[in-house]
Amino acid sequence: MNHCENITETDFNISGFSTLATEEILLFLGILMIYSMTIFGNLVITTLICLVSHLHTPMYFFLCNLSFVDIMYVSSTLPKLLSITLTQDNRISFSECIAQLYFFTFSAGCDIFVLTSMAFDRYVAICKPLQYTLIMNRRLCSTMSAFCWTFSALNSLLLTLLTSVLHFCNSHEIRYFFCDLKTMIALSSSDTTSREIFILIEDIILAFVPFSLTITSYVQIISTILKIRSPETRLKAFSSCTSHLTTVILFYGPILIVYLKPNSEHSQEQDNLISLLYVAVVPMLNPFVYSLRNKDVLIAFRKLMKRRSVEAQQSF
Repeated sequence: MNHCENITETDFNISGFSTLATEEILLFLGILMIYSMTIFGNLVITTLICLVSHLHTPMYFFLCNLSFVDIMYVSSTLPKLLSITLTQDNRISFSECIAQLYFFTFSAGCDIFVLTSMAFDRYVAICKPLQYTLIMNRRLCSTMSAFCWTFSALNSLLLTLLTSVLHFCNSHEIRYFFCDLKTMIALSSSDTTSREIFILIEDIILAFVPFSLTITSYVQIISTILKIRSPETRLKAFSSCTSHLTTVILFYGPILIVYLKPNSEHSQEQDNLISLLYVAVVPMLNPFVYSLRNKDVLIAFRKLMKRRSVEAQQSF
């Protein structure tokens, strides 16, 4: 029997970041702050949308979905990275690695689909304003949301199952800060040609197509806005899209840099740092983007605080 077949007993080592002892402390505190702010910020956004009635619109419904996804997104990778940074124990079991792989690919795919759904919502709002309520009804929004979550979960399950049956005989050293799909396949001693072709097709269908749809939506949106004669109306229309557009740029920007930049001897460390942007920093910034650039969210926050203050006074 091939001794590599019993893969469930395999332990991997996550290299993480090459840092000195003093830098480890700063790295730990930085990641802890990012993780805490991400969880808190997205929970605040979700709470506001659920409790304040005037935020019960399609745009904020999808934003609520995005906040849930971002919480899962960071929780799939950062707690383990924090543990490694604090304890210097780089080991991760095969089952933990597969679980991390599943939840990361699930949340990453769902993030892409939710952002695409939000782009469609903004397209209808700007380009077809008279039909907005008719098109973006509750049934369509629920169907789009269900598709985002269900398809992402099933796709992630398929990718995880394909990875879980691979053999890892040559190396158990993961030169990354979490169990990434492409890293795991590159590490495997099995023949992964068919999987690499499948992942390439997946990238085209599940990343390039949604990204292209988002870009197409914004080409139409900007074209429509430029045709508006009133400067005030034009500014108002564009401002309703800036938060989502900022999130799209923040999300896709680092990913494009990682995939398009040429390899070098320092590329792995650079890739780790750039990847940390879209894995950790972007989900942290999303609540700030939507709160600081959106009057509706700020008004909702003030209303909720005022309501809580009145309720507290009445209870005494």
